[in-house]
Amino acid sequence: MKIMLPVLYGSRSPSEIRAFVQFHSSPLAPDLKGMMNFIQMPYGVEVIVQLEGLPEFEKKPDGTQVGPHGFHIHEKGVCEVGDGEKPFETAGGHWNPDEQPHGNHTGDFPVIFSNSGRARMIFFTDRFEVKDILGKSVIIHQSPDDFKSQPSGSAGLRMACGVIEQG
Repeated sequence: MKIMLPVLYGSRSPSEIRAFVQFHSSPLAPDLKGMMNFIQMPYGVEVIVQLEGLPEFEKKPDGTQVGPHGFHIHEKGVCEVGDGEKPFETAGGHWNPDEQPHGNHTGDFPVIFSNSGRARMIFFTDRFEVKDILGKSVIIHQSPDDFKSQPSGSAGLRMACGVIEQG
């Protein structure tokens, strides 16, 4: 499902200034589904996220945590589950065109909090334009991002992936 909102942005048509993601789940969260929209605005990008089927919060005996969930733009637009043990490794690492330390990657997003398996979030970023992210992917991780561990924030396994497509 794509959320379509009216946007006025110069003389560009909506197809030139929007992108969307349809998430594909992994065996780690088989019921997870959702979408994202990226809308180019004059001073940055509005990002809209809507998810359902997120796993319940859990603190595992080994100290790892399920939820809240880190999520980021990743380098490659390839979302292959593989054997399911380490899903979506084909998406590569975090998108970091400015070679910044983690916590300041261009593709770092706020964590996702589940509310009875559902989440909805809208945020704004001026770190990129929609045209810069087409063909990359967005990954939802199992654990929260600590925004400091290098290079990826220790956000754990990858639960869902979606390719950023123009739309």
